[in-house]
Amino acid sequence: MNRRTRLIHTGKDRDPRTGASSMPIYQVSTYHQDDPEHLGAYDYGRSDNPTREALEHAIAGLEGGTRGLAFASGMAAIASSLMLFEPGDHLLVGRDVYGGTYRVLTTLFRTWKLEAEFVDTTDPEAVRRAVRPSTRGLFVETPANPLLQITDLAAMAAIAHEHGLLAIADNTFMTPHLQRPLELGFDLVVHSATKFLSGHSDVIAGLAVAREAAVGKRLRFIQNAFGAILGPQDSWLAQRGLRTLAVRLEAQQATAASLAAWLSGRREVRRVYYPGLAAHPGHEVHARQADGAGAVVSFELADGPSAVAFLKAVRLPLVGVSLGGIETILSYPTTMSHAAVPRPERLARGISDGLVRLSAGLEASEDLIDDLEQALAAAGR
Repeated sequence: MNRRTRLIHTGKDRDPRTGASSMPIYQVSTYHQDDPEHLGAYDYGRSDNPTREALEHAIAGLEGGTRGLAFASGMAAIASSLMLFEPGDHLLVGRDVYGGTYRVLTTLFRTWKLEAEFVDTTDPEAVRRAVRPSTRGLFVETPANPLLQITDLAAMAAIAHEHGLLAIADNTFMTPHLQRPLELGFDLVVHSATKFLSGHSDVIAGLAVAREAAVGKRLRFIQNAFGAILGPQDSWLAQRGLRTLAVRLEAQQATAASLAAWLSGRREVRRVYYPGLAAHPGHEVHARQADGAGAVVSFELADGPSAVAFLKAVRLPLVGVSLGGIETILSYPTTMSHAAVPRPERLARGISDGLVRLSAGLEASEDLIDDLEQALAAAGR
């Protein structure tokens, strides 16, 4: 089936007992067992829940994997996936990743003796040279947050397979509607389902999908043992949001493209980062591996004070932490998504104090342009 159809008809989109048009919210912690010696399919809410199971089934089908797993947040999905490795393992990580991923690797997992080396994954040869005998995994994010650097997924998968590495991709920005890393050879995909997948800024959730059953079984054990599971109410909200992903994301992508083109012509804007622009580094690679440029645009103003003044002057967008909602969201990476990255490290990665990240919503693009124009003017006064 077409992906638009599969978003709605997942195979577990109705209640098999009543025919209800969506899986009910099973707000339970435990289940009665007719035979205490032979437990049924459901025994305890942390282990299994029909509402969560329906969401997990849906995302596995959309990503083309064998097992989907739902977690309490995107970081819970990432951290649980990192627990597939052992102390002493060496992990290659894209230099340009979400600040929360950087934080958990350089603090909690460093204490756990998992060694993370940050490399430029836009350069396959740099990744190949960084592989050691102790290297066990490769973690990439593309487009990367917040400068939207593009990593060649097929090239990374080839390197991972050559050296027996577990390849993990953060697919939050693209979602399976626009990009499917498992089809390109990755072993595991993770999402902050808080963002585009749920899409309404009303739920915190994380998802992971394994390509092979063996990896899915290992991660399922971690999910149950560690316990950072997604509750039934949030599972229902995430599945509800998933059903409208195609129409939302396609409309948001069209708005993002128009805003990127408009921002590119503004004298106040030093640089625009958007994979849909022909001048964007990695534009051709992205076009080859994805079905669209997405709905996130980053742009650089003159300096930190200019960016802060601009963010204080906007009227329509929500200014805050996150992205992927139906409302346009402006974020300031310096104090928000990448606040956990030390300033020298942040600047070395090209994340200046003048950088602003925009996640296009469902407003009319002309209204957004009018508002951004007056905010740029106010920032320049």
